[in-house]
Amino acid sequence: MTDPQVLDVAVIGGGPAGLMAAEALSGAGLSVAVFERMPTLGRKFLMAGRGGLNLTHSEDFERFVGRYGGASERLRPMLQAFTPADLTAWAQGLGQATFVGTSGRVFPKALKASPLLRAWIARLEERGVGLNLRSTWTGWNTAGDLTFDTPDGPRAVRPRATILALGGASWARLGSDGAWAPRLAARGAAVAPFRPANVGFTVAWTEMFRERFAGSPLKNIALSFEGAGSRGDALAAGYGLEGGAVYALSAALRDAIEARGSARLEIDLRPDVSLGQLTARLSRPRGGQSLSSWLRKAAHLSPVEIGLLREAHGVALPVAPDALAAAIKAAPIVLTGAQGLERAISCAGGLSFEALDGLELKAAPGVFVAGEMLDWEAPTGGYLLQACFATGVAAARAAIAKLS
Repeated sequence: MTDPQVLDVAVIGGGPAGLMAAEALSGAGLSVAVFERMPTLGRKFLMAGRGGLNLTHSEDFERFVGRYGGASERLRPMLQAFTPADLTAWAQGLGQATFVGTSGRVFPKALKASPLLRAWIARLEERGVGLNLRSTWTGWNTAGDLTFDTPDGPRAVRPRATILALGGASWARLGSDGAWAPRLAARGAAVAPFRPANVGFTVAWTEMFRERFAGSPLKNIALSFEGAGSRGDALAAGYGLEGGAVYALSAALRDAIEARGSARLEIDLRPDVSLGQLTARLSRPRGGQSLSSWLRKAAHLSPVEIGLLREAHGVALPVAPDALAAAIKAAPIVLTGAQGLERAISCAGGLSFEALDGLELKAAPGVFVAGEMLDWEAPTGGYLLQACFATGVAAARAAIAKLS
């Protein structure tokens, strides 16, 4: 092994948190190198771009912060220091105009990640940031240097500070496999077990429903679970339910299933129509129409919604208009399990905030942490990327303060 490379800061992980940290560090005039074990940078970021690249959300800041649940107060100062407005301005500074969708979500007008990522990498290279691909971090040697496996053999790096942005444990094929956890735990850092977040749930559909409706969308529905609610779309998958409206409640649903073995989710198939209005529609003369035809015409239910209604209440649905309307407004579906990390969009668990002094590892002074490595979770809707960017900026500023 050759003599170790000496530099100000090594950033390990080439996703949004790591690249944002590198940008802030290089902007402060520090020498920075990014080390990424995959052949390209930002793989999970590019995957997010397949859905339009929901960068952040435009809602009220207090409501925004509340989306992070138990980690809200830990993340608040970082989100205040790099707000959704700051993220939008940053994207625009890279030549990527943004717009706010009808749901309040913020997207680049290009509706994909690749133009933004290309402009971002070009700016980092212009600033002299070293971008080292296929460089797998293996820990520290006896001299305290960072060590890497590379295609050219082992490599050592001696930074004045280190930022770890190694991701969580979802989408392992894109680089986030959680392999770092045992290494940090061996140094005395508390790491909470990884659990799936923003994930689908198992439902014991009848074979008829599964065969006929697997892959069918459920549009503009409302879900409720133990006082919490969400609005949006979902998908009747072969194994159960998934989609944005489900993901918004996934943390509470997952925890309930872990504690009790199941969770009872209620679905309002017509949230924009009141119970009284729906009852009135169903009170009109039905004539000789079948119940399914009547539900399609009077309540505007799709075939998959009618099928779900029967899954929830039984094949023999109520006949009385008020009871039938109530069934449509509250269809109970029992969830019996969460899909695993391999199907999860993100994860809960990771490095405990108790292991940190700010974002600096207590067990390894001079080592800072950012992104999905930290033990926080949030629903989809721009919250995941916003926190990754904000913690990347915060870790970089903490490292700058330490070095100065």
